[in-house]
Amino acid sequence: MTPRLTVVVPAYNEAARIAGTLTALEAALGGLDDGGLELLVVDDGSTDLTATAAEEAGATVLRQGVNAGKGAAVRAGVLASTGRTVVYTDADLSYPPDQLVTLLERVEGGAPFVAGSRKHVDTVTLIRGRRLREVSGRVFNLLSRLVVLGRYRDTQCGLKAFSAEAAKELFACGQVDGFAFDVELFLLAERFGIPIVEVPVRVSNVSSSSVVVGRDSRRMVEDLARIRRWAGDGTYERRRASLTSTPGS
Repeated sequence: MTPRLTVVVPAYNEAARIAGTLTALEAALGGLDDGGLELLVVDDGSTDLTATAAEEAGATVLRQGVNAGKGAAVRAGVLASTGRTVVYTDADLSYPPDQLVTLLERVEGGAPFVAGSRKHVDTVTLIRGRRLREVSGRVFNLLSRLVVLGRYRDTQCGLKAFSAEAAKELFACGQVDGFAFDVELFLLAERFGIPIVEVPVRVSNVSSSSVVVGRDSRRMVEDLARIRRWAGDGTYERRRASLTSTPGS
């Protein structure tokens, strides 16, 4: 039977905690009926035993040959997923996994793209992140409004859910391999007429993130410029047209 839910977890050098992450996801979601749960870990070119630890914990594992970036890892996982609903979340479980059920129910209720928002009025922050990351996140969200329409509170929340159809269309057309891939998803949804619903989340920020604020912020800004260029020259529409013209698509 087709899984009711696929959870995609991008992971880079997460051998020390990936088993615990998968155990927590299984505890929160393993009781799903009507097809159950698919746990899919994408090892983004780790130099440790992340893939082995994930397999031993019972997940399906995709191995990226090199560290290509979070966007590339999530894209690979989503395109390989088999669930009727697809969610991605971070390996550090900054978003406690029981709330994935709420996102699943919203998708099953007819919302093709459900985005967690740390800026929602009902969001609860259990553990605050470092001040520098908070400031850089606010700046990046402001810059993101130059690319998307600007009505969204938080493009960068690491918890999003999709119907399988919307997920495959959006990620097949995406090109950003780094952290700005989330902005690209919002822009593609706008251009393709896919409605986006933002929902509150509970956030527990952790200190051991793989994000390097200065380096990754610069790359994200560069990616925003690429997204604007691709949007302006019709790249995304051509990619979408190639999907619909492919036999069997």
